Amino acid sequence: MTDEPTIRLERWSGPWPDDDPDANFKADVAAFSMLDPLETLRGLGENLDIPVGALARAILARWASEGSSALLELGPSMVERLWAVTEAAEGAATDEDRLEVYRRLRGMVSWLRVPLNDPEGGGY
Repeated sequence: MTDEPTIRLERWSGPWPDDDPDANFKADVAAFSMLDPLETLRGLGENLDIPVGALARAILARWASEGSSALLELGPSMVERLWAVTEAAEGAATDEDRLEVYRRLRGMVSWLRVPLNDPEGGGY
């Protein structure tokens, strides 16, 4: 067996700038990183007789691949339609607050496009 990757679970609270386009995601990371996920995984592992590391790996792999799963469910044409709407809205919008909402929407939708832009899964 080859060496398995090892990660350190760490708490993180930022900071990030107010105008960061990924501020919502970073706020979620900050909030969830205060919890101890191993508390739940230990109990689940004991009840199902599955090693905690295997559970963590499965959960992370499933979460990390959700963009590809969502693309399969939505279909490439729907993703492109959503993308076109955000592009048009950004070009036509004059209200800065409204434009910021479209930028956030664009950020949320953009991860769905990763499998289209990088079929080899090279990342963002």
